[in-house]
Amino acid sequence: MIKNTELVIPPDFILNNEFIHKTAAQKLGVSENDITGIKQIRRSIDARSKTPIFRINADVYINESLIFEDQNIEYKNVSQSKKKAAIIGFGPAGMFAALKFLEEGIKPVIFERGSDIQARRRDLKAIQQFGIVNPESNYCFGEGGAGTYSDGKLYTRSNKRGDIKKILNIFVNFGASADILIDAHPHIGSNKLPDIVKAIREKIIELGGEVRFNAKVTDFIISSGKINGLVINDTEEFLTDAAILATGHSARDIFYLLKKNDIYIEAKPFAMGVRIEHPQELIDKIQYHSPIRNENLPAASYNLNCQVGDKGVFSFCMCPGGMIVPASTSPGELVLNGMSVSRRDSPFANSGFVVEVNQNDWKKFAAHNEFAGLELQKELEAIAFKLGGNSQKAPAQRITDFVNSKQSASLPKTSYIPGVVSVPLHNELPAYIAEKLQKAFVILEKQKRGYLTEDGQILACESRTSSPIRVPRSRDTFMHEQTEGLFPAGEGAGYAGGIVSAAIDGENCAAACVNYLGKN
Repeated sequence: MIKNTELVIPPDFILNNEFIHKTAAQKLGVSENDITGIKQIRRSIDARSKTPIFRINADVYINESLIFEDQNIEYKNVSQSKKKAAIIGFGPAGMFAALKFLEEGIKPVIFERGSDIQARRRDLKAIQQFGIVNPESNYCFGEGGAGTYSDGKLYTRSNKRGDIKKILNIFVNFGASADILIDAHPHIGSNKLPDIVKAIREKIIELGGEVRFNAKVTDFIISSGKINGLVINDTEEFLTDAAILATGHSARDIFYLLKKNDIYIEAKPFAMGVRIEHPQELIDKIQYHSPIRNENLPAASYNLNCQVGDKGVFSFCMCPGGMIVPASTSPGELVLNGMSVSRRDSPFANSGFVVEVNQNDWKKFAAHNEFAGLELQKELEAIAFKLGGNSQKAPAQRITDFVNSKQSASLPKTSYIPGVVSVPLHNELPAYIAEKLQKAFVILEKQKRGYLTEDGQILACESRTSSPIRVPRSRDTFMHEQTEGLFPAGEGAGYAGGIVSAAIDGENCAAACVNYLGKN
């Protein structure tokens, strides 16, 4: 017999299998000797009361052998396949599209503008320590995409779009901890993801796929509304009957390239604001209601949101025990992001804190048509760069000073390696952002007492929450509505918002592409 139940476990005993076994027996009213195994399905932390607890949804096996499903996926060798498809971009959407092609016996040929993981590390060091931005290889571009160096958070609400469990199992098969299969908020870590991404790439190549780095798509070859190929690095033509466009939300040149080729795109609402940083110890105290965090509890996270007038204001991409990094993709701009390693043991907690923006905010750029929102984004990033002294140093302000419209005489310590500069951001940020943030911090202090503190600071700017452009596609075929053979995927196309949702979307587009190739 198998009984599903919820077990409540204090943090001190979460690693004690004997205690969990005993708790299950008491909960179900059976003898401990009759329990032959416990399979944890989902594990979460409930910190609503003064004493945090773990809640475990589990299948308890009573006088019955444990059953474990085989989660391995059979990938085909495609070295001799007569059918192939191009994938533009090797982030989560591109990677999982490639794996789906291997399942279906289609040869993926991947074009990634940036470097492989090893070479990419040198580019990240250059921007962190010397402020040198490589437009082709940075935190956003390169093997693994932005997901590789944005903490490795795998939480998603996209359970209606595809098989989340399958995506998580694939990560485990390529080296991730099996804990991500049961944690309510699964996390891999920016130190673990590079090896996982490398293993995925090696599997693709081993089975006959191609992964080409420093291979930037500079044009499309289109005839009679159908994609026939790609131009790589302005010199090479690659002919193909189908291409998955998975370039991420920061590949602005691709949006302009689409427009040049009369491939329809449209502006979409997104969000911009700042990165906010607190001592992790403070966030732990607020969330766990205790001055000392139990050693078995992870660094605490939070998710905050409120409505200020007609705009939503919310936290985004929260990184407990993490660090802030420069995610600029071109010289003359300053963009911030956050990341955490698997241990999440940094003394800092950071999160994006952003305001919804829409067509009412980018009216002054209306002449740019579908690029109006993108121009607004570029404007904020240029402002931040200038305020930082025309460098990758970030303009910053204590949260309390920001709310009180006062320049900070000093700044707290920060995880941001390039450094910070005290700037009166309440005056320098656009009013549509500054005024909403000021009011939001006051509102949210009532929800999380202690959040509005002089020990916290905001850094500008966080502007790449999602793409300001959508590349429309058919709901049924996943194909671009006017360009046959082109399948827009992931965050850059406006259809995903994180690693898992992008991976699911990449899979869906690849499956649709397989169906399309089968009919041609």
